[in-house]
Amino acid sequence: MKSLYQRLSLFVDGKDAYTFVPIESLGAQSLTIRRATGDIVLNPPNKAVPPTATRYEKTVYGILGMISLALSEYIVIMTGREHRARFLGHDIYRAADFDILPLNPNVSAQFPSHPVEGHLLALVRAHLSGGYFLFSYTFDLSRRLQAQWSESKSDTTRPLWKQADDRFFWNKFLQSRLIDTEIAQELSPYILPIVYGTFDLRTTYIHGHRIQLCLISRRSRYRAGTRYFRRGIDHEGHVANFNETEQIVLVEESAAGRISNIENFTHKLSFVQIRGSVPVFWGEINTLRYKPDLQVMDLQDTVDAMCLHLEEQISLYGEQCLINLVNQKGHEQPVKEAYERAIAQTELPEAKYRYFDFHNECKHMRWDRINVLIEKMQEDLIKFGYFHLNMLQEEPAVKIQKGVVRTNCMDNLDRTNVVQAALAKWTLNHQLKDLGVLTEGEELDDFQALSQDFRESSGALKTDFTRTNKRTKMGLVEDGYKSVMRYIRNNYFDGARQDGFDLVTGAWTPRKNPITAVSLLADTRPLIIRSVPYVASFSLFMICAGLTLPRTSDYSLLYYFTLWFMIAALSIIFIMLHGIEYVSWPRLIPPTDIIHYKGPGFRSAHHGKGFMGPWGQKFAVPRKAMTANGVVHGGRKRAPTNYIEEIEKGTKSRVD
Repeated sequence: MKSLYQRLSLFVDGKDAYTFVPIESLGAQSLTIRRATGDIVLNPPNKAVPPTATRYEKTVYGILGMISLALSEYIVIMTGREHRARFLGHDIYRAADFDILPLNPNVSAQFPSHPVEGHLLALVRAHLSGGYFLFSYTFDLSRRLQAQWSESKSDTTRPLWKQADDRFFWNKFLQSRLIDTEIAQELSPYILPIVYGTFDLRTTYIHGHRIQLCLISRRSRYRAGTRYFRRGIDHEGHVANFNETEQIVLVEESAAGRISNIENFTHKLSFVQIRGSVPVFWGEINTLRYKPDLQVMDLQDTVDAMCLHLEEQISLYGEQCLINLVNQKGHEQPVKEAYERAIAQTELPEAKYRYFDFHNECKHMRWDRINVLIEKMQEDLIKFGYFHLNMLQEEPAVKIQKGVVRTNCMDNLDRTNVVQAALAKWTLNHQLKDLGVLTEGEELDDFQALSQDFRESSGALKTDFTRTNKRTKMGLVEDGYKSVMRYIRNNYFDGARQDGFDLVTGAWTPRKNPITAVSLLADTRPLIIRSVPYVASFSLFMICAGLTLPRTSDYSLLYYFTLWFMIAALSIIFIMLHGIEYVSWPRLIPPTDIIHYKGPGFRSAHHGKGFMGPWGQKFAVPRKAMTANGVVHGGRKRAPTNYIEEIEKGTKSRVD
């Protein structure tokens, strides 16, 4: 198996071709991509670069793939990387900078000739710059240690991209142009898989043992997206925002009296957990209110979709312990009930459902009550075990993890983080005791280097508890700030972020005609809807300006402020009543089927749709279509003008 090229020089031959030449590999075959035809050519060893070609000013650290937009196909290259750690003898990097190269000689990636193309390019750039992408040239970050061990024999003959877990091979769609060629095997040194997730590695010493604690999270590329715009399950059994989290512990038998190196680790342990959205058809609809409207859809194939999801997890991980943390009262209750109705009909003995009323059990910041759940789960945790590779013996002894805990709350963030952190800590405590690193009377909390400041999620709440095992007042203040920022992102910025997910993962693919996709940019809302925010802004400006006016008459100022305060208040009330019209919705695959769902199920409210009832019908604001694929922001769904328009705007099908 050929290793991946780690550094490439790029030569641009005018409008004819891009040629990538490995820097450090003698006798390697350079790669040429023809700009006019898009042909991918692997050149003979040591072939000279055309004299007319000029060298690109940046070093290329990897080709992430190719993406086709409305005017041209583009090559996505990595021009910056950040070394994160050295793990098991392998260098782990984060992708830090990217460039996009157009194949069409008449198209500029920096100054596209059509606004639709510029919009799509901006989505790609924003996704690449906003994500946390990890990779290694010599180690498969997409698979847990147990999977790598079980497939170690076949891996010796397979390139890295063929070893990768399809779910976590984030740029699989981008790499499909290289993978689908007849020379894919020969192109393997150029096909670099990346993972969207997190990676952290800490080293400490306990009783003479050198210990490395590593945490890796991997985000699935299927049904990926933002907090509110990807919820529930799809008909193929993929749940929104599925993540696999692996806690790896590397233990050296004794490090006293000598300098340690990576090869001295005699024990390799791995504990895997998963999380994902509640596996039924449901969603939440942003209306500018802090709590969005809840929509649960009772579809006929709910149970079938859930079975597909659970059967896949059972085939990959073994038995499942399904921990549901959704509230049993209030806003979240219908989601809990829908989950329990569906799971009762699945008839899968390998999947055991367990409910834990998180907010009731842990109210008044009693986070130690998580131990109540762990005590109930101890039998399953001991039964599932963890992966353990003991290198002390001539033939390495192996212990297999036979099952996995699947945890969910509404967002799979805050409550899920707390529970997964507690389960990981419980397991780590048992692992170190099983190895004799900790004595029977010792606990993990006695060693702050291991138990503190390791599990962190910058966007999640309650991270003070997951870091320090305590809930603090400063943590409450931080959570308040994060909640405000979440509200702003969810309502005003996540639409474009969701479009970036859909475009880069191949959930939506554009066609080669930007003219009929102008609706991606056009704002076709009624004039009154578009004008009210300007009225509100102007009235607030006038109020501020009034503070500087001379006080010639108290009455005149009173009337002045009363007028502008009333205009501002009425404008804000109007905006809140028509909240759906002001949310930044995804435009590539809008959630129209959820917003306007009228089938069986549960809907908490119909906020943000304007005036309701007889008066609402009399004074309703007419709505017009405003997004691609026949989608209306807060209005009715219309059919595309014709079949050609539907085809040329784009398709929802994944092509990889």
